Amino acid sequence: MTAVSHPDIALEAAGLTKAFGGFVAVDQVDLKVRRGSIHGLIGPNGAGKTTCFNLLTKVHTPTRGRILFDGEDITRLGTAEIAGRGLVRSFQISAIFPGLTVFENVRLAVQRRRGRSYDFWRSERVLNAFAEQARQLLEEVGLAQAADVLAAHLPYGSKRALEIATTLAVEPHMILLDEPTAGMTHDDVAEVVSLIRRVQRGRTLLIVEHNLSVVEGLCDAVTVMARGRVLAEGDYATVANHPLVIEAYLGSDAGYGQAGGR
Repeated sequence: MTAVSHPDIALEAAGLTKAFGGFVAVDQVDLKVRRGSIHGLIGPNGAGKTTCFNLLTKVHTPTRGRILFDGEDITRLGTAEIAGRGLVRSFQISAIFPGLTVFENVRLAVQRRRGRSYDFWRSERVLNAFAEQARQLLEEVGLAQAADVLAAHLPYGSKRALEIATTLAVEPHMILLDEPTAGMTHDDVAEVVSLIRRVQRGRTLLIVEHNLSVVEGLCDAVTVMARGRVLAEGDYATVANHPLVIEAYLGSDAGYGQAGGR
């Protein structure tokens, strides 16, 4: 399939394929994520969704296929280059500095947006502007009251909120979230779902998520993968009732019996 730019599509993959030696982990995947939507990428164990996610965020280079972001071919660009264009990934394991306060983590992320310089020698006026932006981000993600807390001392759900704040600091056009509720209690899951709804605000999100109730409640569209291929696409109700999806999740193959696995 040939990728075609469309103003309503933020991210598009066409014929995306990744082979590791003789094993094809992602096989001819086509994916379109509409601008301003929350799009879920799900699948049972061994589905290939994590490899697909790594291809989209340039952790891996595709064996074949194309990736378009905002209508431009980014297939051969690196992670730093796509981040500079506004396509930013938030990892499953929180990427924060545990020895710094919540505020310091976010202010560093704001300063990093300038490029290679962290601006430690800049004027007080410039640094104050960074600090104000950091405070606004903490307010947005609900961490304003925890600004002076060491990041290491935050509960798990709040660490994910801090990670999202540092992601927002680079002003992304699109955010890719890797299992944002993994390992969380019910209360933490509800907190992070509420956070994702708040921070979307017209942004485009692609989420790999194991918790199907989260996918159902959050996602405007869902792509289901199994054995490296796309099984079904559509809203949650459509894909949940698709015969191939039901077979993939509930079939006799032991490798596909656990919903949301990798």
